[in-house]
Amino acid sequence: MTNISTFDFARVRADFPILSTTVRGKPLSYLDNGATSQKPASVIEAIDRYYRAENSNIHRGVHYLSEQATDAYESARAKVAHFIAAPESDEIIFVRGATEGINLVAHGFIETQLSEGDEILITHMEHHANIVPWQIAAEKTGAVLKVVPVNDAGELDLVAYSDLLSERTKLVALVHVSNALGTINPAKALIAEAHARDIPVLLDGCQSVPHMPVDVADLDCDFFVFSGHKVFGPTGIGVLWGKREWLERLPPYQSGGDMIERVDFEGTTYKGIPGKFEAGTPHIEGVIGLAAAIDYVNGLDRVGALAHEHALLLDATEKLSAVDGLRIIGTAQHKASILSFVINEIHPHDIGTFLDADGVAVRAGHHCTQPLLKRFGVPATARASFSFYNNFEDVDRLVAAVTKMQRFFG
Repeated sequence: MTNISTFDFARVRADFPILSTTVRGKPLSYLDNGATSQKPASVIEAIDRYYRAENSNIHRGVHYLSEQATDAYESARAKVAHFIAAPESDEIIFVRGATEGINLVAHGFIETQLSEGDEILITHMEHHANIVPWQIAAEKTGAVLKVVPVNDAGELDLVAYSDLLSERTKLVALVHVSNALGTINPAKALIAEAHARDIPVLLDGCQSVPHMPVDVADLDCDFFVFSGHKVFGPTGIGVLWGKREWLERLPPYQSGGDMIERVDFEGTTYKGIPGKFEAGTPHIEGVIGLAAAIDYVNGLDRVGALAHEHALLLDATEKLSAVDGLRIIGTAQHKASILSFVINEIHPHDIGTFLDADGVAVRAGHHCTQPLLKRFGVPATARASFSFYNNFEDVDRLVAAVTKMQRFFG
């Protein structure tokens, strides 16, 4: 097993109350982190504290509670900016999740950037949330959607990527880490190649932010999105980061409430960024919970945590590969701790149900990547996704349950 340096696994696991749960009389092995992560006690307590001691609307009030809530909200924006190495905190836009962030950018491109015959380049491994908004954008503007293929290992065809970039390409929308395969894409090189042709790039960081440090300035992407609930924070909150010049160029996505500077019946003027994109009362407690999650992650030995996750992935890959009839979908050389598989003709939903009886929680389905799984000739997979709070006992329970199921179904 990999040396996990100063990473204190026992302390970390104790920080997550739900991991002591039993399921049908069995210890819980939560291996569905790709769908949503569990929350440390510090995040739960931060949300509770907000409602008990700070609950108020933000920005408009002059009383004490409003000042406290506003300070917490805006300090969270600065914290997120530092977490992803964004140059300015005003470039951080709070949204409901990565899906809304992508839709915000797509709306702006429909309004200001795309015309008939323009091209939008995505990849075969995108989540539906990074496919459908661009399909809609193409339908509304007459633009054309182009798709970078993947090879049998689940890696992008880099030659095809280069060939598909052209003077007609107005945006590349790219996943950093595949949620279905675990493939880590060479994002920095892909972004640099697009920028050599003056093409902006949106990077979907939902699966990268929980597993590795992210530096948007170093990556040099133009937009970056992630969801709070995948990085140990609450649901219903996410982040869109964009370079200032792009955010100032795009129109408001929604209107009303706090995005207004002045309103009269002859016309309305809007705030600058970030307020221009944050209409209405925001998810204040979600932002506060996200800030607490970032504090928690920043307090970890992230190198040790990543090494621990990688060791879990290697252990699970080796042991599951020895199971008769089991096929791993996605064998890229560079992977995050995500493991998708099928077993003979057993439907993945049956796999998930069988494993649940032994307390092992995995995801079963198409993972919002139907075109990708079609490419591999399967309608669905079972997916085990590991986080730093998982242990080798979780791997062994997974393997034991899969082996028992394989014998049961013959």
